[in-house]
Amino acid sequence: MRNRLLSACLIATITTASEAAETPATLAPVTEVARFSAEEARQGVVADGKYVYAISNAEIGKYDRATHKRVDTWQGDPARFRHMNSCILAGKELVCAASNYPEVPQASSIEWFDAVHLAHVRTRSLGPGRGSLTWLDWHDGSWWACFANYDGKGGEPNRDHRYTTLVRYGTDFQEQGAWLFPATVLERFGTFSSSGGVWGEDGLLYVTGHDRPELYALRVPPAGSTLEHVATIPLVTDGQAVAWERGADRILWGIERKTKEAVAAHVPPVTTGK
Repeated sequence: MRNRLLSACLIATITTASEAAETPATLAPVTEVARFSAEEARQGVVADGKYVYAISNAEIGKYDRATHKRVDTWQGDPARFRHMNSCILAGKELVCAASNYPEVPQASSIEWFDAVHLAHVRTRSLGPGRGSLTWLDWHDGSWWACFANYDGKGGEPNRDHRYTTLVRYGTDFQEQGAWLFPATVLERFGTFSSSGGVWGEDGLLYVTGHDRPELYALRVPPAGSTLEHVATIPLVTDGQAVAWERGADRILWGIERKTKEAVAAHVPPVTTGK
């Protein structure tokens, strides 16, 4: 009897510890450090130390980081650029995630731009497949891409937001691995999906949804095919695409779509305990 009681207590202790370890922390909110109006701030934004690039479906506006004045614009053919959702800076290029949202079957592409002259330079069609490409980032020698799925508009039959998938590609865009999002994050997406995502220098993946003012810190699991939810950080903007400011310490740019503003905020560090 004594051994059984000890075993039961041990199991209860292990279960409680496991549940506590799996509960994502809610951290202090980000601290806003900059905000200005940008006509193209409808999908996302990316910045370096000198310029801020506001992204719309078929437009990019280039703004002076210090004065907030627009210095250049690019406008694409809406028939070809249906839904450009986010961009990152890679060297002197903008690398942008695009799709045919809300059309189905869902199809996606990656578009490259010369960031200096704000000119479209090349494309890579990913075609139909896992969903609509909403964001991608370069990390650990690979491309990481998120394919969104939706419950309603823009979604495909028998595939809702739970099918949103993170895919790791090699330099030649050959698939190397894929992961689903955890239930604690999916429930925050609602009927929508992930609109933004970037890798941090701390090795965590920072993801946003469509409209909640929240940033989710995730990590790739040591085994299995579902990402781990480490922490949630309150934002000052309502979801959408995000990007780190190159050369700055944990300064994350996002947009406030309803007011067409580009917003920068400092993200507090996340302690993973691992």
